[in-house]
Amino acid sequence: MHYQAAAASWGSYVAGAPRNSAAAAVVVGDPLERIERLASESAVVIFSVSTCCMCHAIKRLFCGMGVNPTVHELDEDPRGKDLERALMRLLGTPSVVPVVFIGGKLVGTMDRVMACHINGTLVPLLKEAGALWL
Repeated sequence: MHYQAAAASWGSYVAGAPRNSAAAAVVVGDPLERIERLASESAVVIFSVSTCCMCHAIKRLFCGMGVNPTVHELDEDPRGKDLERALMRLLGTPSVVPVVFIGGKLVGTMDRVMACHINGTLVPLLKEAGALWL
C-alpha cells in the first residue's frame, strides 16, 4: 500500500504534502477537487482513519487480494477534517470512512465494497482499473 501519511506497518508510503507550488495550490484549494485528484492518482485509493477497525479490515481485504492500494489517513493529514467533510457531502452520510475509489471512480464505503466483493463485481472492477492482472 502507499500511504499519504506517516510510516506504519502497512507497506510503502507516499511523501506528505507536495513540494512544488502548483501542487501545493491544489492542496489548499477545494477539498472535493483534492479528493478527485487523489482518487485518480492510483488504481485503488482508500480514504481512511488510522484507528478505524473497518478501515483496517478494508485495507486487509485489498492486500489479501494482492492489490496495493494508496491509503490517505485523514487523521494524519493537516487538512483531513476538510477532506472528511467533503467526503460526507459527496456520500450524503455522516459516517464516511473507509471510502474507496477504484479506477478514479467512487465505489463507496465498507458496505458497498463488501457487497461488490460478495456479488463478484469487485474483481472485475480491480482488473479494469489495472489493480489486478490475473
